[in-house]
Amino acid sequence: MLVSEVPWRVPVTVRLECGLERTFNSAFETIDFLENEWPERRGERYHRAVNQCRGALSRVVPAEVAREAFIAACLEAGMPALAGTLAARAQASSPNLAISA
Repeated sequence: MLVSEVPWRVPVTVRLECGLERTFNSAFETIDFLENEWPERRGERYHRAVNQCRGALSRVVPAEVAREAFIAACLEAGMPALAGTLAARAQASSPNLAISA
């Protein structure tokens, strides 16, 4: 983990425009995606997410505030954001199924 890394308590999985899912575990991964791979760099929520993630990396903004801003930006861009990893979602949908690492 990088020194400037700010992990999310709960990862965020996003369904990209191409249909693939990608999981984000931290403010650093998220800001890299927002600044380098985001489909359209516009929109109020997009700009808020960039600013909040930068703030989280500077330890000025709580990580969860930046995470929520990222989820809002995903929704604004039409990319559904799902909280948690695929394994955690599978566990939630089938609580009797044991998942081992």
